[in-house]
Amino acid sequence: MLMSLLIICYVILNTIFFGSLAILASLVGGRGGKLPHAVASAWGRNILFASRVKVNVLGLENIDPEKPYVYMPNHVSNFDIPVILGFLPVQFRWLAKAELFKIPLFGFAMRRAGYISIDRSDRRAAFESLQKAANDIRNGVSVVIFPEGTRSRDGKLHSFKKGGFVMAIKAGVPIVPVEIKGTYEIMSKDGWRIQPGQVTIQIKPPIASDTYTLKSKQDLMGAVREAIHTDAKNEGNTPS
Repeated sequence: MLMSLLIICYVILNTIFFGSLAILASLVGGRGGKLPHAVASAWGRNILFASRVKVNVLGLENIDPEKPYVYMPNHVSNFDIPVILGFLPVQFRWLAKAELFKIPLFGFAMRRAGYISIDRSDRRAAFESLQKAANDIRNGVSVVIFPEGTRSRDGKLHSFKKGGFVMAIKAGVPIVPVEIKGTYEIMSKDGWRIQPGQVTIQIKPPIASDTYTLKSKQDLMGAVREAIHTDAKNEGNTPS
């Protein structure tokens, strides 16, 4: 437990440092530029190194870093964020719940870096954010969104939110399912203990969204769900 507390303190200090650095990078490199993302990637790798977490990335041959995608990983731990930031080797922007943007420094840096806030408590604001994201993607910007919307409490894949799929269909770009393995064992949603371990990021083949319509988005959700995890059909079957 002592080691976990030390790591948490280290994470807080690093977030303050790299958050400040990201703000400066966004002022120097321009809003939404590559420099703030590089700082965020360094933040993620630094936290993982201090936590004694090793990451292995599989399936890079399935994507073209020069093309825009909607990346959809499963979400079981706070460590999913530094894992994706540190080891998904492409330029992308987060599509994340509005609460994350309220974190001092970190939230401001996210906004300056071009990440997109989704306020699910306001339907109109959520629709406008999704429309903005779709426009950005069409202009060549990749986006990462957790389709479950929040972290899983039991490590299983749960029901998906519709917003990310509506956005992908509107943008007409492929969805890349991403399976993250190992972060739940490092730190679960309800736990504070941090364990060292091995994480695997499995990048699955893209799924074309332009063959679906808003009326058939449930079929797209099912295809992505099955691609993320082979046992998905037994977990959280009811879409939200």
